Amino acid sequence: MTRLKLTTHVEQDRYGDFYLTDAVRPAPDLAVIPTEGYRVGIFRDPCSDNRIPMLVASVSREKLFDVFHDMIELLGDPVDVILETSHDSSTGEHHDLCRDGIDLPVLQSYLCDFEDLLLNDGCSGIAVMNEEGTCEVQFDEHKLIIVYSADLQPYMNVLARHGVRRDDRLKVITEAEHLHSTNQAYREQFHELCCRLGIAESIEHARW
Repeated sequence: MTRLKLTTHVEQDRYGDFYLTDAVRPAPDLAVIPTEGYRVGIFRDPCSDNRIPMLVASVSREKLFDVFHDMIELLGDPVDVILETSHDSSTGEHHDLCRDGIDLPVLQSYLCDFEDLLLNDGCSGIAVMNEEGTCEVQFDEHKLIIVYSADLQPYMNVLARHGVRRDDRLKVITEAEHLHSTNQAYREQFHELCCRLGIAESIEHARW
């Protein structure tokens, strides 16, 4: 593929009615075409062999952050947070940075301040869990929303309110080759978010 064709491909952010953020693009072969929807399945914990209901949602850019915001509202207060970063990774693996027991309104305020980072940086992700550790809402580097909970119905209701339909045959962007995007400004913003959350010391030691 020529440089011009690759640039044109990367600049394309719309597939039908679905809009991508700047964080990720499908590979040029388009083995998976980005589509809105969600599917339900079972996650098997490889350590405990426990089976946990889960859903994976691919949501168009214009409502993605609102869906995530509405879902974490369901977790109660306070919540635990894990920030995920692959900024310094040469292998694409991410490093987890944890903050326990933060008030949900405080977290939501911080997330609104860093909405651009969370939506458009392909090396930043976040997971929010209830205090009991029984429910988790993950907003990953690919800008998929992944929910783990014994009761998925409240989260499915959020998706329905935003017009996101269930499709258990849905293929998401992580199931084929894809491209991540980031820059130095986003790396610095991620560090600032860590400072806001009180985990700046952890990020200093997150080196690959």
